Formats: sequence, C-alpha cells, structure tokens
Amino acid sequence: MGIDLIAGGRRKKAKRTAPKSKNVYIKLLVQLYRYLARRAGGEFNAKVLHRLMMSRTNRPPLGLRRLATFMKDSNKIAVTVGTVTDDNRMQEVPKMRVCALHFTEMARARIIKAGGECMTFDQLAIQHPTGDGAVLFRGAKNARTAHKHFGVPGVPHSKTRPYVRSKGRKFEKARGRRQSRGFKV
Repeated sequence: MGIDLIAGGRRKKAKRTAPKSKNVYIKLLVQLYRYLARRAGGEFNAKVLHRLMMSRTNRPPLGLRRLATFMKDSNKIAVTVGTVTDDNRMQEVPKMRVCALHFTEMARARIIKAGGECMTFDQLAIQHPTGDGAVLFRGAKNARTAHKHFGVPGVPHSKTRPYVRSKGRKFEKARGRRQSRGFKV
C-alpha cells in the first residue's frame, strides 16, 4: 500500500477531532464550542474546544487557592476546562466568578458562600459568546503522583520516586539508600 501524498502523506493529525468520553454533556459542549469557534471567532472558543476533547490526564484539577491568587482584584470570569477542587489551607475565599466542567462539593459551597458564582460552559457561552471578560486557566499537569515515578530511580542526584512494595525499615532502605549502610546514591 502506498502513501497518499494528496491527503497529507506521512503526517498524521496529532490533535483529536472528537472527545473519547462517552459523557453526553461533554459531547454537547463540543458541538456548542465547535459552532462558536467557527461563527463567533476568537481564539478563546477554539482553545476551549481543543481542551474539551483532551484526555482526563490533560485536564488536571485546579485548586481554589491558586484560582484566588490569580483572580485577586479582578472582576473577570475564571475559566478552567477541568475540576475546581477545595483547598483547606485557605481560610477565606474571595468573591469570584468561576466556570468549570466540575466543582467538588466543598469548592462550590465555599465559592457561593463568599458571594461568588459557579458557572457551566453553556451559561458562559450565553453570557460571553466570544470569551471577552474571561481568563482561561489550567491546573498543573505534572502534579499527579504517577509523574513522580517517571525517570530512573537510584541514579545519583535523581529525585525519581521508586516503585516499592511498602514504605518502611525493611523495604529498600539498605546499601545505596542511606549513608549509614555503606553509601548513599
């Protein structure tokens, strides 16, 4: 079988054209934002559409503390294509308007108690079809625990977390792991 040079040759499209999720709400949002990206224009709607089709790994959660820091003294709407989670290290939540795919129970309660507003993406599309007055955020992709295992553990100056059966005195704590047991890598 040959290469179809007219249709792009060896180059494959890297980004998704449809969400893999079977969630009906996400599929409807993709239809809505595909229309808005085409008709309303602007980079915002295209970016939201792109992120709606991402995998869950690439839609990381965003904490309230980080949102509050970014939205300090701003009357814009904070938008994140993912989950907004609570942060109990923060005593007071400022008044802010947030649009997200999902809110944890405590995060939603604390935002509403502070006089803020939790919005869905269809509400955002009605109020701001071009995305003006909205700021797009994304959580830290590399914060998940699995990411700490990427790399080679045991190599000098490596901060990679090894996969061990258990944490304790008897599990991988001997030679090469501690100065008192010969040497430390």
